[in-house]
Amino acid sequence: MSTGAGAGAGAAGPPGASRAGIARAVGALLLLNVALSCRNWWPTPFVVPDHRIAPELVLGWCLLLAFVRIAGMTGPRLLGVAAAGFVALVVGRYAEVTVPALFGRPINLYWDGQQIPRFLSVTAGGLALLQSAAALLALGLLGWGMYRAARAAIGVVARDAAPAALRSRAALAASAAALVLVGANYAGVQATWPVVAKPVLPTYARQARLLFDALVPGRLAVVLPASPAFDGGLAGLHRADVTVLFLESYGAVVFDDPTMRPVLAAARTALERGIAGSGRRVVSAFVTSPTFGGGSELAHLGLLSGLDLADPARHDLLLTSDRPTLVGHFRAHGYRTYGLYPALSWDWPEKAFYGFDTFIDGPSLGYAGPKLGFWLIPDQVAAARFDALFPPAADGPPRLLFFPTISSHIPFRPVPPYQPDWERLLTARPYDDAPLAAALADEVDWLDLHRGYVGQIAYAYEWVGGWLGRPRPRPETVVIVGDHQPASSVSGPGARWDVPVHVVTADPVMLERLVAMGFVPGLEPAPAPLGAMHALTAMLLTAFDARGAVGVARSPGDAVVVR
Repeated sequence: MSTGAGAGAGAAGPPGASRAGIARAVGALLLLNVALSCRNWWPTPFVVPDHRIAPELVLGWCLLLAFVRIAGMTGPRLLGVAAAGFVALVVGRYAEVTVPALFGRPINLYWDGQQIPRFLSVTAGGLALLQSAAALLALGLLGWGMYRAARAAIGVVARDAAPAALRSRAALAASAAALVLVGANYAGVQATWPVVAKPVLPTYARQARLLFDALVPGRLAVVLPASPAFDGGLAGLHRADVTVLFLESYGAVVFDDPTMRPVLAAARTALERGIAGSGRRVVSAFVTSPTFGGGSELAHLGLLSGLDLADPARHDLLLTSDRPTLVGHFRAHGYRTYGLYPALSWDWPEKAFYGFDTFIDGPSLGYAGPKLGFWLIPDQVAAARFDALFPPAADGPPRLLFFPTISSHIPFRPVPPYQPDWERLLTARPYDDAPLAAALADEVDWLDLHRGYVGQIAYAYEWVGGWLGRPRPRPETVVIVGDHQPASSVSGPGARWDVPVHVVTADPVMLERLVAMGFVPGLEPAPAPLGAMHALTAMLLTAFDARGAVGVARSPGDAVVVR
């Protein structure tokens, strides 16, 4: 298929043909734009059209105009290359909008590239040979159909739209304006976001950079900062169990916002009672999270690795490495390590990096009770079912539990009822009808997230207090830390990135060490943060060690340096 710009200019054709050509061109451009600007239909794997402009379509359109203006024609080979490239962009767009919606994280070719063949192999293993062949045929036909549709649409645009646009000052002006909008969008100008869709090419560029840094020998040592030594001991724990409890969206706002204090006072008192009733004390501080309003994994892995992961690219690269973490450190000192992730209901290949001895996701908990909100399993239920599946014991190895909670994730509703009878949480009917009905009737209000957030934090204080108050056969130290502040619609404009951290223990020496580092007794931290999230790793390692005294100095960046 070819077209000549000069021929088009010399023979405009009859009015009816011109109108038909314009209609075909507009239809083809709309089809191409929809394919590159679609958005996810949450919580399904499907997509729906988006009204915004696709940046790559604008770039392709301008390149096409330049090519037709210079060369005067587009041949079949060029159309085939353009169609293949367009299909690649469509696949990238689909992955860009679907993977975060379904899996809670962006596309990651390093891990997904390993997972997809494994998934296909397992899926095919459960199908008859004929079914597997039919599935492969359907997938091939889908790809071929997308290619043919793209080739046809691009051919229409090249034949009908480009020559006409080159003859129209208004069309050229509109094309230039669209190009300026796209350029501003690529530059990160937020004012363009309502009219320009998120571009796909940066995703491909990020993935290419990730694979290059991960797979080329020596690159990781260049792009990742040095890891902590992890060369101390854990004798200061005296073989006590350790739980690291990451409270979702638990930020400094719960202390900074004066309207939250009176509402949360009773729940915070209940937490204090639970701590005191367990024979332990608590010290608290603020640290600065590497993320805000989301991206919890940056905080999780920042603490486990002791690395600054404020740049998400570092997080992705760290997952491809063999860098040491707290999990490996505890395992090397005789601890059995557990990762409890009740929010996960899908396979998570990245767990291989974390290296837990036992990994527990949502389905592994065997919860058969009512589904409460988007995240299905309330945090209190997850804690109770973990203890039932893996009961703490006085004999055997000590254990490290890493537990990122989920109930207090946006949109913060419904707030689960607190159940004081922990054994009942193990049944299919964990709640009475009245509190359950009240919780389920508390529908999400996207215009008022504040009230739901406060309710979730009160729930977190109450269930954690009840959990800490349960009898244990051996000593346990619990580190409670927020992953990030809630979204600005709750925390307000310009909110700081700090999150609370509470260390609950009965060990007076450990408490003294932490106070020497800047922690304060009680649940309310001192206003100034002690440092970044990754600096907390060194503080905990020092507190858990039995060697020497603690010396503390302030670095120029106001981070705590432990000597």
